[in-house]
Amino acid sequence: MSDDHTEQSGSGLPPHDPVAYGEELARIGLHQSKAVESRTVVYRALAAAGIGHEQADAIVSQIQAGAVAGAHTWISESTAPHGADPRFEDGWHAGVRDVGRHLLHIADTTATANRGIAASHAFLIIPAVREAPEPPAPAPAPAPAEILAAAESCPWALAPQEERHWPDGAFLDTALSAVRPEEYAGYADRLQDFARKHRARLEDLLRAYGPGSTPASHGRYALIGQPDTLVILERMETAPFLLRATWEGEEEDVFLDDLEFAWGPRTRLSGR
Repeated sequence: MSDDHTEQSGSGLPPHDPVAYGEELARIGLHQSKAVESRTVVYRALAAAGIGHEQADAIVSQIQAGAVAGAHTWISESTAPHGADPRFEDGWHAGVRDVGRHLLHIADTTATANRGIAASHAFLIIPAVREAPEPPAPAPAPAPAEILAAAESCPWALAPQEERHWPDGAFLDTALSAVRPEEYAGYADRLQDFARKHRARLEDLLRAYGPGSTPASHGRYALIGQPDTLVILERMETAPFLLRATWEGEEEDVFLDDLEFAWGPRTRLSGR
């Protein structure tokens, strides 16, 4: 039996199970959705208690940073499996230190990440003595045609039409399913802002891995240069676990893994 289907000698770890990994990502996506709902409840409760927007943002940020700090403690205190090879233990502890540093950075940035959220989402509760206005209608999901038009306005991220592997929008529905409802409003504008912010990086990606490049000549990196790929990259940076949870199909997984390898996001999920 091949090494891919057996335990690594001396590690004590089971082989990788793609099905179980997909289930883990789905659970992570569910936790993220529940967290958004719970954050709304907290903001409403703080507003009802007379807490101002800035203080409410600070409170929620500190709670979220504390959760990350708890994960840091758990990871930092973990040990290699009993009886593991010394070289495996050395690699284990080096990985723990790297993950710990990354979690510390996340905790530091999370502690100040929610500035303006309370005010922008208008979570203030109207006093009961006043007649509460009708709640605003939820924003509709982004229209695919609008998103494609927004992507097409960023030519530095796109291959010429005749060099693209699929008709426009082949992966758009999957990518847009990773956009959360609270992000619907103005998403096309945010997509263009993302492309402008990362213009040099997108140009490098297209030149190094896009159609006509040496890596692409081997039949890989097929997503690069597609207009809907701009949405995938934005989601890869903004909601990587949710993107993975919505991505299905073995062939499509290869496309996403290739794109993640070439883009090099802050959070890698493909294992490459």
